[in-house]
Amino acid sequence: MNELVYGLHAVEGLLANAPARVSQLRVAAGREDRRIARVVKQADAAGVPVKRVARSELDALLPDASHQGVIASLRDAVHESREQDLPVFLESLQEPAFLLVLDGVQDPHNLGACLRTADAAGVHALIVPRDRAARITPVVRKVASGAAESVPVFSVTNLARTLRLLKQAGIWIYGASDAAEGELYGTDLTGPLALVLGAEGKGLRRLTREHCDYLVAIPMAGQVASLNVSVAAGVLLFETRRQRATGSQTKPHRTTPGKDEVEHQK
Repeated sequence: MNELVYGLHAVEGLLANAPARVSQLRVAAGREDRRIARVVKQADAAGVPVKRVARSELDALLPDASHQGVIASLRDAVHESREQDLPVFLESLQEPAFLLVLDGVQDPHNLGACLRTADAAGVHALIVPRDRAARITPVVRKVASGAAESVPVFSVTNLARTLRLLKQAGIWIYGASDAAEGELYGTDLTGPLALVLGAEGKGLRRLTREHCDYLVAIPMAGQVASLNVSVAAGVLLFETRRQRATGSQTKPHRTTPGKDEVEHQK
């Protein structure tokens, strides 16, 4: 069976950003409210066939999901952008890079929430490791509310190598760590950068942490020692967005690392 995307927000995002990937839209017969009408209008405009079916048929397709009366079938199983296309993607950006890197986040709900926040904050792309991390699934798409289609996701085989590639492209790497000496609100986040967050409960892996230019901590005022990764992502991303909207770049321009530096980082 082709992958199914369900839920009003997720389907709307799919039809808005990647309608060519939709082979068919199933809609619950008898439901004629404004939101359903808007989705059907999107599908019609994109030339996507719409099939009215009994709600029981939708329930049978996704018995454990809250599909909200709409299910889209995808033509293929392409979930992420190709790793080898990342350098070209970075060169194509018309403004300083703003990237989110998740180091081994395994909960699909957290991944979906991070994607949704990344879209809202204006992140250009999300980078995740291919192994031991959540992938783009129907659950992720539902939680992301359309952001899985609007934010490019690069799944990479070697995260440390990718971080070195980002550095060579002039992108500064900021890792989130509870143990960091520097606080988020005293850190300049106005230039080209990638924010790196670690896995649930574990934080950044040692090798990932070593590839960061700076480590920053979110100041905590209460008894709780840390935040959920998707909540932390929201705090970090929107502070970065605030600075990018109001500040000016003060960090020196990064030059491409010499051979000795790259060899040392391997």
